[in-house]
Amino acid sequence: MTTAPRDLVSEFWRVMGTNDFQAASLLLSPDFRGVWPQSGEVIEGRANFAALNTAYPAKGPWRFTLNRCVAGRDQVVTDVTVTDGETVATVISFHTVRGGHIVKQVEYWPDPYDPPSWRAHWVAQMEDPSDEP
Repeated sequence: MTTAPRDLVSEFWRVMGTNDFQAASLLLSPDFRGVWPQSGEVIEGRANFAALNTAYPAKGPWRFTLNRCVAGRDQVVTDVTVTDGETVATVISFHTVRGGHIVKQVEYWPDPYDPPSWRAHWVAQMEDPSDEP
């Protein structure tokens, strides 16, 4: 029985939280492509994915919080909060799933920024942005 795309991607983020990036890479296809448009980089293959994540500088173990998951037939989009205990980041990932593996991820790592003062009278500040749907 094949795992539903939503369940596969949720499991991917769960395994990423163990910091066993080799195990996480087994949920990727052997010819996996990870695309980071903001830096213009492409990760080719599950071995490179595991090696890059293992070598990534961190202050502590990585933790991943799956905030939102939207799934279609073979496409899954996730909003995940990532932290090593010091750095906190958000990643929006577009996953393509085929044959029980993630074959492609396109990930956007947006940087937070202070809102401009000119629009202050039209907006309210969120107390905790991760609480928003």
